[in-house]
Amino acid sequence: MKILFAAALALATMTGAVWAKTEKAIVAGGCFWCVESDFESVKGVKSVVSGYTGGSLKNPTYNNHEGHFEAVEITFDNAVISYDQILHLFLRSVDVTDAGGQFCDRGNAYKTAIFASNAAQKASAKTAVAEAEAALGKKVVTPVKSASTFWQAEDYHQNYYKSSDIVITRAGPKSKKNAYKYYRNACGRDARVKQVWGADAAFAH
Repeated sequence: MKILFAAALALATMTGAVWAKTEKAIVAGGCFWCVESDFESVKGVKSVVSGYTGGSLKNPTYNNHEGHFEAVEITFDNAVISYDQILHLFLRSVDVTDAGGQFCDRGNAYKTAIFASNAAQKASAKTAVAEAEAALGKKVVTPVKSASTFWQAEDYHQNYYKSSDIVITRAGPKSKKNAYKYYRNACGRDARVKQVWGADAAFAH
């Protein structure tokens, strides 16, 4: 009995250690397809989910997420990559000087933001913003907000960049080969990030 108890305790300790390595970061950086695509390539990131957050509307959808930001929830192994490193990459992958949206996508839903889940994340986020301001020598308009409910977006938005041949436009869906690449290039995301951040631009193709 003592041996079984010791084994169970050891397993629980090991399991707890594994779970302790997993952390989540929630950020909004314009179109969630692009942020998902960027961070799924990062070593130590286990998953990236597109969704909506920051608003009061319950069960938001792509057609009705008024008040919410398009955002992603990044689950990562903090033994491989830290929350600070995630934020460093994030801030250098967007136009942190644009308060009206991101690139070709305008309006509240496409503004940048960091959603902190606890006091430690909030402190890290404020430091990251201050460091970005110092690096640019310009005001960073990306706010640090307290995390609220993260609503997962519809299935067709998840991993959109990998396989979709449909560009979802405000005029309706349109068929297009390599739809994601077409959208990203047409929106001018990488060009603008390079313009803002120069050699420090993250993920810019």
